[in-house]
Amino acid sequence: ALVLFHSERNTRHGPVFSQEPSDSIFPLSFEDNKVFINCKAKGNPAPYYKWKVDGREIDMDLNYNLVEGNLLINNPHATHHGGVYQCIATNTFGTIVSKEAKVQFAYFGMSLEHVSLPLSIPTILCGCCLCSSSAEIKYSWVFNRRPSFLLQDTRRFVSQRTGNLYIAKVEASDVGNYTCVVRNMMTNATVYSSPTPVELRRDAVMAEYEPKIEVQFPESLHVTKGSSVKLECFALGNPVPAITWRRTDGNPLPGKMKINHSNGVLEIPYFRPEDAGAYECVAENSRGKNIAKGQLIFQTLPYNVEHLHWVQTLKDAHMAIEANLQWECRASGKPKPVYRWLKNGEPLVLEDRILVEGGRLAVSRINLLDSGMYQCLAENEHGAIYASAELKVVASAPDFSKSLVKKSMLIQRGGEVIMECRPHASPRASISWRRGGEFLKDSKRRTIMEDGTLRISNISESDGGRYTCVARNPFGTSSSTEPTKITVPPLSVDATVGQSIVLPCEVSRDSSLDPTFKWFFNGKLIDFNKQDHFEMIGGESAGDLMVRNIQLKHSGKYVCMVHTVVDSVSAAADLIVRGPPGAPEGLMVGEITDSSAQLSWGSGPDNHSPVTTYTIQARTPFSIGWQAVRTVPDSVPGQMFHATVIDLNPWVDYEFRVVAINNVGVGEPSMQSKQIRTKAAVPEVAPGNVSGGGGSRGELVIQWEPIPEELQNGEEFGYIVAFRSLGTTTWKQTVLASPDASRYTFRNDSIPPLSQFEVKVGVYNKEGEGPSSHVVVVYSAEEEPSVPPSRVLARTLSASEIEVYWEPIPQTASSGKIIGYEVLCWEEGVQESDAEMVKVTDTVALLSGLMGSTLYLISVRAQNSAGAGPSSPAVNVTTKKPPPSQPPGNIEWNLTNSKIFLKWEHVKAMGNESEVTGYKVSVVS
Repeated sequence: ALVLFHSERNTRHGPVFSQEPSDSIFPLSFEDNKVFINCKAKGNPAPYYKWKVDGREIDMDLNYNLVEGNLLINNPHATHHGGVYQCIATNTFGTIVSKEAKVQFAYFGMSLEHVSLPLSIPTILCGCCLCSSSAEIKYSWVFNRRPSFLLQDTRRFVSQRTGNLYIAKVEASDVGNYTCVVRNMMTNATVYSSPTPVELRRDAVMAEYEPKIEVQFPESLHVTKGSSVKLECFALGNPVPAITWRRTDGNPLPGKMKINHSNGVLEIPYFRPEDAGAYECVAENSRGKNIAKGQLIFQTLPYNVEHLHWVQTLKDAHMAIEANLQWECRASGKPKPVYRWLKNGEPLVLEDRILVEGGRLAVSRINLLDSGMYQCLAENEHGAIYASAELKVVASAPDFSKSLVKKSMLIQRGGEVIMECRPHASPRASISWRRGGEFLKDSKRRTIMEDGTLRISNISESDGGRYTCVARNPFGTSSSTEPTKITVPPLSVDATVGQSIVLPCEVSRDSSLDPTFKWFFNGKLIDFNKQDHFEMIGGESAGDLMVRNIQLKHSGKYVCMVHTVVDSVSAAADLIVRGPPGAPEGLMVGEITDSSAQLSWGSGPDNHSPVTTYTIQARTPFSIGWQAVRTVPDSVPGQMFHATVIDLNPWVDYEFRVVAINNVGVGEPSMQSKQIRTKAAVPEVAPGNVSGGGGSRGELVIQWEPIPEELQNGEEFGYIVAFRSLGTTTWKQTVLASPDASRYTFRNDSIPPLSQFEVKVGVYNKEGEGPSSHVVVVYSAEEEPSVPPSRVLARTLSASEIEVYWEPIPQTASSGKIIGYEVLCWEEGVQESDAEMVKVTDTVALLSGLMGSTLYLISVRAQNSAGAGPSSPAVNVTTKKPPPSQPPGNIEWNLTNSKIFLKWEHVKAMGNESEVTGYKVSVVS
């Protein structure tokens, strides 16, 4: 594919936060059990995100997921997931970090038990508490049923400090069910305890006693100006005590003061210095009184806290190379803040050129490496604030487009002319002047000033002509006479391995000047005669670069440089080549069980396309090459660098490797791990294809497919063979301590032929017994045939062959199927036990390879799976005499008219040879 890139839609810039995480308290009672922490940043190209918690980078796994820039926490746990979170946003221009956000999880604990009380006794219902001290909580109690909340009065009081319900004196109307209600005012989450019954005991009545203060305010309390303070005071007693408030110094209570209907809470809003002093709570009944005292202290200036805020922040800077950068940030707050500086999310590294004094940053002689995202951080003990700015360092060749030199001037003889030359250049250009083809030097009348201005005094006619200003810096040369311009520059592009692209480089120029195009790759001049992938194309005013069949090695900076005799210009572009990811690194095997192994690894190069998933492969001595294996999670995301391999076979040697995948393709696998062996376990697979039958009389033959070594799960593997006669209940068992066993024969002469047995085969190893096969029915061996074949006949065919016939035995003569016959043949004088045997399945047999003129005895017997039956009576048959052993002699031949005449001597047969009956003539061409 050929891709042309000419323009971009939007201005490219570094990341800027539009939403940052903030301190949050989440209840652990969400129905979906998920928590979002917000983070969003703008940038071009769009930024990608990472998160830290307590200074450690978060690996995205089952608990953590990225949703755009937001962090999703699944199934949060107060201990594991509480902490200080920070969002990190990055694009090609740099990295910024968000402010830190403290995340807490509030959970509610309630443990109320059944309560039984005598009449008139005071009581405290406890156990309604918030198990997090940071949340703003409101406590209430429900009496008997929702949604009716218990109304507080002089006898009943709910403390917002402890959550407890205090009943000064129990009455019969208090009998019922009590439910504690805890509401998080920040998240609006509400939790109800289980109802707790309160019963009245009739066997006792509490006597009268003086008040006992159970809820009271601190002995001293610092209060800031303008804040609201609430003091709690409640007493138990019989009769019910009355609560009153007063100032110890005798001054009247502030008029703005509020006292709730139970008198248990004194609230002073908009606290002022005159409200400070000693306060008393008096609890009194007919039996006596009790007093609680406390001091309210107005917080003076040393205790003042002013929230951090910016007085002066940072602005983005686009500056010329070699220029000096000055940035200052100022924050206001109490205590006085201190400052830190970050570059691309990391502490700024100081060197000779870089000076930091509090909120001031000075960088002298900036260079391209100074480009990036900078942050000023102001912090005190109460928090921190961040200010961000981007530094772009501009490096460019001289340019006259915005500061043209005057086209013509008319000067009187003897006068003075001043010609300014102020091209835009970064860094500043050195200036020279040319008149026609000659460069000018300073003289009495001509001076080139420090800023490049040409001054000529006492003008004469000889000074007339065409003057050209020539500007040079390290990035190029330009002149004031119709300068060469790159009108279509190359632009930074992304490409995929295997594509072909064109980087344009077109110029406008003085028609009298011929441009020369050169291309540089990563600072080195491209030699087109030695590069297969590069080709320069275009006409007189274009020197486009074609890159064919792009590979990863072609990533880098490309510079088009155009030269004329008077100036030179250049334009640069970055080519990012996206390819399949490189091999993951540092593969390690962690905890190993009988069926799983934990793996961890590091990321390899992503080749400019983020890894989307990882796959894990395994190899064993029994597998054909590398095979994909199952993992937890089932699909390993690209941000995750650990997984658990499952469904492994116990007691097997494994090697593992990891393969990364991105949107371009599948990458190279990692180096294989060290070989590990899973732990042993009880066998899990039972033998298959259990069958049997056959054998000799009195035998039960059992067969099965042996278990492969990779499924034996441990050492000392063997088989447990169990069988019983059909219809009986007791199993007979035998153990075969051989992992290769596949057959077992049980012998007992008392077993009737073709008896039915139920059979199963189990497995075991050093760890214990495994499963058994399904029960199958197997027949014992048959009985051998009981009668021999009848009407056995034999006839000689030649000196070496005899043909034998017989009648088959009847089916009633065998308990099983006849599978064949054995034909025995032996010479006269030889024992039958030494006879030659031929097995056939039909009722005819051809015996060959015999000796001529020899008497043979022949017998036949039937055979089934149990063996051979009795032999038939032997029959006699004599083979024919052999043919003459001597060939014809004295052979003569004559050729006459295409005919051959043969003559030979007659052969006379020997006494033990058969008579000659004819001759056979063979012709070989």
